[in-house]
Amino acid sequence: MALIKVTDRDGIEHDVEGNTKFTLMENLRDLEYGVAAVCGGMCACATCHVYVDPEWLPRLPPQQSDEKELLSDLSTYRPNSRLSCQIRFTEALAGLKVRIADDE
Repeated sequence: MALIKVTDRDGIEHDVEGNTKFTLMENLRDLEYGVAAVCGGMCACATCHVYVDPEWLPRLPPQQSDEKELLSDLSTYRPNSRLSCQIRFTEALAGLKVRIADDE
């Protein structure tokens, strides 16, 4: 287990014990303030959209073309937008800070 700092849509920060066997989306979807994850991690719906704290962006894997395409179509897109289904949560990401993106 490793800590994830999650800010919900109301601006409240939560410390979540993340499981390193799962993606970030899988760690966030069952939280009452988490992501919807409608497609279950297939990179098809963008309902797991999060804003990653900018200092963490260099530590994440690069975006693939399908993730870039989905994110670029969102009105809530920001330069630090990522789909949490595309981020494997590892020990190296302990302390990761994300904010749940606004509903589209």
